[in-house]
Order: sequence, then structure tokens, then C-alpha cells
Amino acid sequence: MSNLKNKLAQKVEVIQANSLLSDNYISDTVKEVPDNVIVLNQENKNQAVSIIPDFIVSLDQAKERISMLQNFVREMMIVNVDYGLIPNCQKPSLFKSGAEKLTDIFGFSKKFEITNRVEDWDKIIFHYEVKSILINKRTGLIEAEGLGCCNNRERKYKNQDGFSNINTILKMAKKRALIDAVLSATRSSGIFTQDLEDGYEQSTSELSTQSTIKTQINNLTHPSDKPVTKAQQNKIISIITQRKLPIHEMKTIMNDRYKVTESKYLKTNQANDFIEFLKLYNAI
Repeated sequence: MSNLKNKLAQKVEVIQANSLLSDNYISDTVKEVPDNVIVLNQENKNQAVSIIPDFIVSLDQAKERISMLQNFVREMMIVNVDYGLIPNCQKPSLFKSGAEKLTDIFGFSKKFEITNRVEDWDKIIFHYEVKSILINKRTGLIEAEGLGCCNNRERKYKNQDGFSNINTILKMAKKRALIDAVLSATRSSGIFTQDLEDGYEQSTSELSTQSTIKTQINNLTHPSDKPVTKAQQNKIISIITQRKLPIHEMKTIMNDRYKVTESKYLKTNQANDFIEFLKLYNAI
């Protein structure tokens, strides 16, 4: 540190000697002060310049923010709708609906720009690169930017009609940019990943038919009235026991999500959702 200050002092003296700066701009050379601050006298006003970055929040504040984010994910975001666990991946993958929820709760407004496009109608090649900009509604400042790109030569699109899926490709680039920006702005990359989401979407789209998609949507919007099965109860108890999850906390989450405090009062679809939630609990 002292060597850096000495070099800076020597540089200022050389500048003064060459008359590149007037005497009243830097009347003294460099005044040393403790810790990580150098003071320059500029126009008779002392300006302290820190040369080592400092934390802008305390450790307690940082821990509180992380805890609030984790609680929001656990209590407000829906497994397999807002995020999901992809095979061979240790962290859940953030989906578009989850990214939008995080955008709303953090108070960000979204802006998108197409930064690069390739539209070759003869060779049927279409490529889009999109930038997503998240702006803090309270301050008006940019919180984060994300990039996403997509083209019709990707594996999931290459066998499709290149002229018919241009809009789909553009929207996919937009979605990828949004998730990239959200992970940066919310500091949630330690919880989620986005790298395997498209692979997940591809596998499900290849296996899903129109009827199964309608069934999935119906299950989300119209929960079954059938009571939880014994097998589901046993599965819930087994996961909680094996993972040593706190019973009181699990009951609180169950009450927040389903308005019940015991698994025997769950409905079939609620039990399935809670089982998936428990599988992901340690990863969140």
C-alpha cells in the first residue's frame, strides 16, 4: 500500500514540475491518512479517494436479503411452473414465469433491445440476439443487463419450418435475456441456473401431446378434490425424515401454500406439489 502511495505522489510531483496542472489545482502533493484512503487537495477542498472497495451493506443486512429471497422462493414460487429440477443438475433451473415473479417483487421494469439480427430469407437462416435491461422503479437506475440469443439452426428448431417459427425464435432470445438479467439483478444465481432450461423444455415438448398439456394446465387451475393417498403421506414423511427437515418449518410452509398444517388434509395434487417441493428444498 505504501509503495502505491509513493508512486502516486511521485507522479503528481512530475505533473506539477511540467506545469500541466496549476498550483491551485493541487497545492500539496499527497497527504497520507490511515487505512485505505488518499487525500488530494483540489481547489482548496479536501477530496478523499478510497482505493480499496468497501462493502455498502453490513453482513447482517446481506444475510437478511439472502434469507428474504430464499423465503420468497420457498413460499411464493411454484415447483415445475416457476422453476424445476433438471436431471443431472444440482441447482433448480429458473423458468420465465419465475423470472417475472422476481422482477415484480424486486420492483424492476423491463426493457428489451435487439442488439443483433441475421435474417437470410434465401438460406433460411434467422438469428436474434436480445439485450434485457432491468430498471429499478424506485431510483430509475439500471440494475442489470442480460443477453440472450437464439437461431433456427438449433437442435430443437432445425427440423421445423424456418419461416414459421421466426417469432418463436425471437421470443426465446428475449426470454433467455430476461432470465440472464434477473439472475444478475436479484443475486439468485447461487439458487438457480438457466443453462439446462431449454433442454428441459425440449424433452417435455417432445413427449407431451395436446391432451397432456391441457391436463397439466387443468391440474394447476382446478386442483383435484381427491384426498391425499397413503402412499403420498408416506412419501412426504420419508423425505422429511431422510433429509432431517424441521417439522415446524414444514408445517408452516404447508399452511402458507395449502392452508393446512398436516399432510393428511392435503388434496392429491397438493400432495404431489409438496413432494416435489421437498425434493428441491435443500437445493434452494
